[in-house]
Amino acid sequence: MKIVVSPAKTLDYESKLPTTRGTLPKFLETAVKLNKKLSRQSRKELSRLMGISDKLAELNHVRYQEFQEDHDHKNSRPAMYAFNGDVYTGLDAYTIPGDRLDDVQNSLRILSGMYGVLRPLDLIQPYRLEMGTSIGIERKKNLYEVWKKKVTDFLNDELEDDELFLNLASNEYFKAVDAKNLKVPVISPVFKDFKNGKLKIISFFAKKARGSMARYAIDNNCKTLDDIRGFDYDGYRFSEEHTKKEQEPTFIR
Repeated sequence: MKIVVSPAKTLDYESKLPTTRGTLPKFLETAVKLNKKLSRQSRKELSRLMGISDKLAELNHVRYQEFQEDHDHKNSRPAMYAFNGDVYTGLDAYTIPGDRLDDVQNSLRILSGMYGVLRPLDLIQPYRLEMGTSIGIERKKNLYEVWKKKVTDFLNDELEDDELFLNLASNEYFKAVDAKNLKVPVISPVFKDFKNGKLKIISFFAKKARGSMARYAIDNNCKTLDDIRGFDYDGYRFSEEHTKKEQEPTFIR
């Protein structure tokens, strides 16, 4: 089983870590090159490039200046515990038992504008770089061009024939994967909630549900689409009636 999720803008470098384990990102060299380019941007340039406030531009300008090529436990944190958005609320990584960390490390992948793709225990330094940002390196005009072949090849190298591939990333991030050239079919669940009597995709709830489904898949060692249809965390249930495509199972609440 392989699961891909998006990163988060919100970071947590303060909470006590439940493990001392850490691994190095596969594409750290590329991340260093990206950071070098970002570190040459002024605060105003960063604000325009990323569409962020002056305060956030200042914060990230400092991050890019302080970024170090060598990643260790003094300057970095395992990705699964560093990200702190809605998806990670659903994943609830801090409660994953220590004896399940190898399973998580083998199954979960986090797509990243800075690092390309991360394993849960890969050490990362604080950054902000959304995949849709119009910045590139090495004659690549944007991050999709930087990462698409690297990330897709990485995933294909890991995937076994007929292995379950669960896409729980946002559209912005999953576009960094060449899905047509993956060696296995992609399962992309849809989450809908009733609001004012109608079923709708509500962004906040859908993000958390993606994290919850990742946790469900890990907890239950899901291997098939039928296993995924059993998802019942946070009150969601599979709805055959509302599922339009087999590879896009719909869950309602």
